[in-house]
Amino acid sequence: MNIQKNYMVGFAIMLFASLNIQCKGNQKEEKSTEVTDTQKMEIATIEKTAFGTTPEGESVDKYTLKNQKGMEVAIITYGGIITSLKVPNKDNVYEDVVLGYDSLAKYTKSSPYFGAIIGRYGNRIAKGKFSLDGKEYKLATNDGPNHLHGGAKGFDKVVWTAVAIKGDSTASLKLTYLSKDLEEGYPGNLKAVVTYTLTNDNVLEVLYEATTDKKTIVNLTQHSYFNLSANFSKTILDHEIAINADTFIPVDATLIPTGKLTDVTNTPFDFRAAKVIGKDIEAKDDQLKKGLGYDHCWILNNQNEGFKLAASAYHPESGRLLEIYSDEPGIQFYTGNFLDGTLPSKTGGTYAHRTGFCLETQHYPDSPNQKYFPSTVLNPGEKYTSKTSFKFSVK
Repeated sequence: MNIQKNYMVGFAIMLFASLNIQCKGNQKEEKSTEVTDTQKMEIATIEKTAFGTTPEGESVDKYTLKNQKGMEVAIITYGGIITSLKVPNKDNVYEDVVLGYDSLAKYTKSSPYFGAIIGRYGNRIAKGKFSLDGKEYKLATNDGPNHLHGGAKGFDKVVWTAVAIKGDSTASLKLTYLSKDLEEGYPGNLKAVVTYTLTNDNVLEVLYEATTDKKTIVNLTQHSYFNLSANFSKTILDHEIAINADTFIPVDATLIPTGKLTDVTNTPFDFRAAKVIGKDIEAKDDQLKKGLGYDHCWILNNQNEGFKLAASAYHPESGRLLEIYSDEPGIQFYTGNFLDGTLPSKTGGTYAHRTGFCLETQHYPDSPNQKYFPSTVLNPGEKYTSKTSFKFSVK
């Protein structure tokens, strides 16, 4: 009986041990599967390199964000400038589709805001002045009689503080700049934060945030020049543009809004159905003559929807499609009318007339002086937020 009892006990122990080992084996298999799934996740990367030193002796860095598919965006801390943006064509060839330079010295010497963050106020302010609570503030007149894109040294010409943030499927660059009270004539210490995020869906998101300690105005935007052909020696006249807007804002001879709004119907400004840029750009139209082409703000439809499709650009030959989503009320469409062949291209040669276009999401030009335009005032205790996404695909 004792022998049989001992045998039974031993058998039970062996059976238990066998089951335990089998159970652990299953757990190992599950864990191994989890590791495999993690390895399959689409991991984004961020690389930091030096990009030079400003004439004032400030160091500038370049951050290159890349997603798993191969889309890549390079951003420098000087001006928050997008220096390169590589996206696929219909043959899955990744090429750079934004105008810019290959060195910091060229940006600091002369740039028509290539790829830059624009602030404090994107677009024009009439005669370089505006009033808040009865007090007049004077700004630089750096565009004829008017103030343009933040002044002589706007946000495009300062060095931002950068923090890289990497997720499993996104790569972000958070840029911060403190614009001091009365810098370029604007009231209030304004803390501006702009976060670029690259996703694995080939979307570049731009989140703008700002706070102030004194009543001020703010209108931030991004000023990349696109050429979806990736051949900067070619014009953008063959690109098809669609703008989700029934109305645009006419301007005077100095490109300041007249205060009136115009229905796009039966005008060269009707982009509600996609059309080639070159179709009407040379039409005999007073507004095109004043802008030397398209350099106007459109009032976006469905503003109560918040974040919405604002515009798109398509290049049939390459198959590249750019869709722009935003919660801003307007978008400035500019066709590189002032590019004149004097600026060096990063691929050799120069940037000729209309070799890049801009689609800048924003509030309307000269809003501080236009009674019926949406307000751009920011008060202490409030937070300015705005978001725009650039989505790339092929068709």
